[in-house]
Amino acid sequence: MRKLISSGSTFESDIGYSRAVVDGEWCFVSGTTGFDYSDMTISDQVAVQADQTFKNIVAALEKAEFTMADVVRVHYLFPNVDDFKTCWPVMKKYLGEVRPAAMMFVAGLADPRMKIEIEVTAKKRSS
Repeated sequence: MRKLISSGSTFESDIGYSRAVVDGEWCFVSGTTGFDYSDMTISDQVAVQADQTFKNIVAALEKAEFTMADVVRVHYLFPNVDDFKTCWPVMKKYLGEVRPAAMMFVAGLADPRMKIEIEVTAKKRSS
């Protein structure tokens, strides 16, 4: 069973993608940034963006009936490699106990205000 999850972000409708897609016991959360979707604002501080990004991911996972504890893989994207270490405390806050497989990429992002983008894959835990 395939289920599409939306955050209500204008990016999703303008570009044509879902915030997350559930396929059976798997949930694939699209690359997510630190925009606060309630007012489409974004901080200029990378750690604040990282925290908001995780809040957006948590919201998508909850809509999909998953939790952060279900996350098995995470990809981090940074335009500036020097921002990676600044975000470690935020990453540990959300995934320190989960400890998924992880990868960090340095790449340009779609909007110059974006300092981080995160994508996660989750698998429903057995009861």
